Amino acid sequence: MKSRILLLEDDYNLSETIEEYFEEQGFEVVCVFDGEEAVFKAYEENFDLYLFDVNVPKKRGFEVLKELRDEGKKTPAIFITSLNSMDSLEEGFLSGCDDYIRKPFELKELLLRVQTLIKKEFSKKNEVIQILPNVTFNSISNELRCDDEEVKLNLKELKLLKLFLQNPNELLSHERIYDFVWDYDEEYSDNSLRTYIKNLRKFLGRDKIVSLKKLGYRFNQE
Repeated sequence: MKSRILLLEDDYNLSETIEEYFEEQGFEVVCVFDGEEAVFKAYEENFDLYLFDVNVPKKRGFEVLKELRDEGKKTPAIFITSLNSMDSLEEGFLSGCDDYIRKPFELKELLLRVQTLIKKEFSKKNEVIQILPNVTFNSISNELRCDDEEVKLNLKELKLLKLFLQNPNELLSHERIYDFVWDYDEEYSDNSLRTYIKNLRKFLGRDKIVSLKKLGYRFNQE
């Protein structure tokens, strides 16, 4: 299941750029172009993250988010804006945002901020995940247990497992896995990835992690 983003941005070119980039990264993006439409969509559908510009028609992004927060909507939110004063920053956080990024920005930086917030929300909602009848994963302590015994994972195996659990039944391209598991200044390795997959399969089974030749991997969740 793809993570869903509600994008409020009245600059059509920027909106399209963000939408295309994030959909290439495996997200589903719903674009709206004014504040009232954003409120309507937020009530009508469920999203994993709000990405709001501030100076948009009909209702400012700050007002949109404050209204949603007042109505109990706790979805993580990031403001994207050209405003750079301390007062604007303070107003943004007081309205209930989790993060704030100033224009112009690199799409990669925005992606990292989005992934961080979604992972945090994922952890809060899914503390203990039942992967198999005898296998569980605690997303807070990062503990994998098989037959009630702790399984030791290295850092990259752990990151790979969490990526799979966050995106069940979804094809994850090699490039997306490399971006998530390896740090930006590290050189990824096909052989290392295969080794990490092999190690996870020892406990999860080959049927859980399926290799799709030249495309990537899919984690099967029943």
